[in-house]
Amino acid sequence: MSEAFTRSASPADAGLGLLPSLDPLLREWLPRQRWFAGKGRPVTGFSLAAATELLPSESRLGLHHLLVRAHQPPVPGAAPQPGDCYQLLIGAREALPPRLAPALIGHVEQGPLAGRTVYDALSDPRPADVLLEALRTQARIGGLRFERDPAQEIRPGLVPRPVTTEQSNSSVIYGDTFILKLLRRIVPGVNPDLELPLALARKHCPRVPAPTGWLRADLDGEPSVLAVLQPFVQGAADGWELALRELAKGEDFCAEARALGRATAEVHTALARALPTVTLGRAQLRLMVDGMVERLESAAQAVPVLRPYVPALRTAFTALSDLAEEGRTWVAQRVHGDLHLGQCLRAPDGEWSLIDFEGEPSKPLAERRLPQPTSRDVAGMLRSFDYAAHSAGPAAPGWAAACRAAFCTGYAQVSGEDPRTDPVLLRACETDKAIYEVVYEARHRPDWLTVPMAAIERYATPVEPF
Repeated sequence: MSEAFTRSASPADAGLGLLPSLDPLLREWLPRQRWFAGKGRPVTGFSLAAATELLPSESRLGLHHLLVRAHQPPVPGAAPQPGDCYQLLIGAREALPPRLAPALIGHVEQGPLAGRTVYDALSDPRPADVLLEALRTQARIGGLRFERDPAQEIRPGLVPRPVTTEQSNSSVIYGDTFILKLLRRIVPGVNPDLELPLALARKHCPRVPAPTGWLRADLDGEPSVLAVLQPFVQGAADGWELALRELAKGEDFCAEARALGRATAEVHTALARALPTVTLGRAQLRLMVDGMVERLESAAQAVPVLRPYVPALRTAFTALSDLAEEGRTWVAQRVHGDLHLGQCLRAPDGEWSLIDFEGEPSKPLAERRLPQPTSRDVAGMLRSFDYAAHSAGPAAPGWAAACRAAFCTGYAQVSGEDPRTDPVLLRACETDKAIYEVVYEARHRPDWLTVPMAAIERYATPVEPF
């Protein structure tokens, strides 16, 4: 084992001395992070779930791994919650070099780190090295368990660089070989972001990079995934950026959309082989529709601009319920759960990969792991084409419509089933997705709210052409 890991982890009570000194700094810094889920409500305090010393505090660079609960006033009408748990990698230096200025958390005035500057250490190569070395050597540091696939080699000395684009988590690329995703909001239990890629690897599905390593720890008595290391697709183009570039040039994107439809169907087919499927009948559909209606009503309370559309939007869900009452059934299986262009990578050879199987982070983990109709993922991608068409200058609905059709055609070429042949289910899933988008944009990116609201206006009409 590497010398860096011969020290034992700090016990939780040692971390208790650290947290009060960080409290005033975290109250300012944490709500500003893209991955902070409680925007719009003040942080009233913190409690420590776990603390681990990865590099000693007294050294030039101290490194602390913390699982911290942020306590906030409850959402009106919602049951009190224990507070969201966040994973923090806190670096401590005498002074912060200019290159790390964007990662600054603040200057500590008391406690074990008094007089030192603390920062988000994932932006720093040395702490990033510590994480990769721990995975390479399968280290056990306090409650942290660094694990990996023994069939895959992790070479030492790979140069880390942080991913600076906005994400709901944080990522580091090592050389051009691996990418580590550090989950920020941690929930107890089996995380689909590791569960599903491992299942797909067992079925040799080439559309999803097989996990190389992962970090686990217990939270509330349950094993929880904290990070996942996967092969980095060198030279790959992000689907969202690629679509925007082609749209800006006035280029057709249909061939890529069709290929992406085929890739999505391959993943769905492999997931159906790897994990159980279920049949959704009347009772199951009623629960699914009830959830859609509940999300609609909750969204209308949170975003008043949505309220005039509620009666018309509800019809998309009741139409699905009516089919179930007539005896219609559907097959449900494990799906990606949050599929959009930004979750897809095109390799230089033109092949597409799907990444980030965490699902919609705002939903409970148990709900994200439920079998769903594959139309859930299809709807997410169709909405993503619509987003692209409305975000690059003047809206281009014709471009979006062509991409949507091409994606469904490609999907049918592999699966044998065209999602458009079940328009009631697809419409319900698209409407549900657009409602989710309205709430997300209102909370995190108000300037984008017009994009899902334009879709809401269309979905609220009696008939919307595909």
